Amino acid sequence: MPTTTTDPASVAGPPPPRLEQERIVDKPKVVESVPEEAPTESHELANADHDQKGAAQLDHGQTEVRDLGWSEDPVDVPKPLVGGLSNDELWTLIRRFNKQMYHVKQLPEPPLGGLDLNIADQEEFSPDKLRASMERLYMTVVVGMVGFYKHVARIRSWRERNRTIAFATVYFTAWAVDFLVPVITAFIMLLIVYSPARDYCFPPAPIALIDSTTGGVKKPPAGVLGSDNSLTGAPEKHPGEAVEQEASNFVDGFASIAISSAAGKHPQGDPHPDEEEKSSLEKAAPDPTNVAMNAADAKAKSAGDQPNAAHDKTKEPVSAVMWSKARPVMHVLSGIADGWERFGNALSPTPPFPKEKPRIKLASVLLPVFLASMFTSSYLFMKINWFFFGFGLFGDPVIWRGLSYLNREFPNWTKLLEIKNNVLKGVPTNAQLAITLLRIGEANKAPLPPPPYSGPPPPDAAHKTAGENLEHLDASDAEVADAIHPDPTTSTKADEDAAKPKKKHGHRIIAAMKQATKGGVQTILGTDRLKAAAGAEPSKNRLGVLRSGPPTDSGPIDFPSRFRGKKGHAYITTTATSPALSWTTEKEDIDPIWSVAVADIKEIKKVGGFGWKAKLVVGWATSREIADGLIITDKDGNEKHLTAIALRDELFNRLVSMGGQMWESW
Repeated sequence: MPTTTTDPASVAGPPPPRLEQERIVDKPKVVESVPEEAPTESHELANADHDQKGAAQLDHGQTEVRDLGWSEDPVDVPKPLVGGLSNDELWTLIRRFNKQMYHVKQLPEPPLGGLDLNIADQEEFSPDKLRASMERLYMTVVVGMVGFYKHVARIRSWRERNRTIAFATVYFTAWAVDFLVPVITAFIMLLIVYSPARDYCFPPAPIALIDSTTGGVKKPPAGVLGSDNSLTGAPEKHPGEAVEQEASNFVDGFASIAISSAAGKHPQGDPHPDEEEKSSLEKAAPDPTNVAMNAADAKAKSAGDQPNAAHDKTKEPVSAVMWSKARPVMHVLSGIADGWERFGNALSPTPPFPKEKPRIKLASVLLPVFLASMFTSSYLFMKINWFFFGFGLFGDPVIWRGLSYLNREFPNWTKLLEIKNNVLKGVPTNAQLAITLLRIGEANKAPLPPPPYSGPPPPDAAHKTAGENLEHLDASDAEVADAIHPDPTTSTKADEDAAKPKKKHGHRIIAAMKQATKGGVQTILGTDRLKAAAGAEPSKNRLGVLRSGPPTDSGPIDFPSRFRGKKGHAYITTTATSPALSWTTEKEDIDPIWSVAVADIKEIKKVGGFGWKAKLVVGWATSREIADGLIITDKDGNEKHLTAIALRDELFNRLVSMGGQMWESW
């Protein structure tokens, strides 16, 4: 059952100390309600009275924040938290939101599209952001395109004979009477407006279960059907985790190929394959695909060349060009993923966003095409297209003068042409959907619980509903059962590697290196403590960042953290006239070290506990989790740097969704 957590702050703002299991709470003053402003559609929907309500949308009749199970087992969390959306779907959105959002700044004016949290044109580049963009591209575009291709393969296979006959009959009849374009346009409009037609014309089936070559049933690449929406069918503990792990491995695969190319990994450089045992050096040497630094130089030297960076006049210019183009490439990838998500959320809207309006707008765009195609012959259609091709090829003087006029008279005309500002105006990306759902919880003083910790891996077994409602695949029950369940007589390479006994020789050098690195890390961290005691700010910010396990007593209003190296707690107070973020030590002192009103926050940025290189070394040597931090900037430019925060992402989510600010992602 959900419990009620009283807020630790009075109207004056300072959070009191904790006494054993209880907090001292001053009685909040009653203030007159102030009409809420709705600068964007997201804010308006968050404060609206919804028809479908979940636990986070109910009026619990109190002024304190309600704890809906932040520290509870997922099965004990109220269902649903948000009306019209299962908890698993909600947690999937929040989990991906946490990976996507790093840095937000307040917008001075409402955005054109009616929704905030768009990606800024000057978005900062970082390799981690590029990785997140590539993972989003996989989870949206790649998985979607593969699913569409497998639908085509099923139709072409003639295994689902009645469906293929129906499609072929309509297609060739329309072709024979020269009515193909109107029929295709009308069919697309039907799929957009009437969602049941999608499942009727394209019966769903697990992507991993369909053979892309034959269109029939096959065993998933993972050896079991543990998930329906992933390309491998791998098992998952919570919906969405399998495809997220696939996306991570997808990016790792690209990186491995790139590093292998730089290191010169090629069969011609390997020993004879018939040798039964490798040399001790071969066993002890690390895989060059894991060591990117100077990989190309090492390869050249081993071949007898003598690379010299001082004489290589191409290395620095090429590297500079690559890095200068990295941000535009990352922005393009994010834009493609955003567009795909918007189309998906327009075709299948998620509450509280409207259901019919975006579908009608999309279909209305095709209506002129449908009407024109009914009175246009194929000859005229081709003639018009070839005219526009020629105009684009030879009409540069006219095009250039036209663009110059538009840029002079209407400076923002290109922004108006973006699909998010016209046809899909008001349709959210998944990140905009997630922040709207988070704002719903904050508007009702019932913050949404964080996604559950995944913990141990899921069992190697088919999920509960695997194989159901697949009669349309024209496969026998035995074929489906054989495909969805693991075969005990076969095993994957990962299973074989796990079953092999670990050999000691060849690992001693690596173990010694790891132990030596761990000792060096501990020495450096010990030095940091001495430097922090002497007043060094960078050393203070690194204290306490190593964590042994997940936090147990955190949220939704109390977040253990450090400020300038000191242990303490960040508190979010909502019972005061103005919600605020405060920080205090664990001492019995009612006065906070500092406090900032949530409405005054202008910028929030996630920062690491260590730099990325140090994080890799420390993580490998100590096998411990690193607690990261936040930099919070107010309207006067004052920065508050919290470090070693328990539930850092959850604190970030509460701060960006509490106030009336309009955010932009950087």
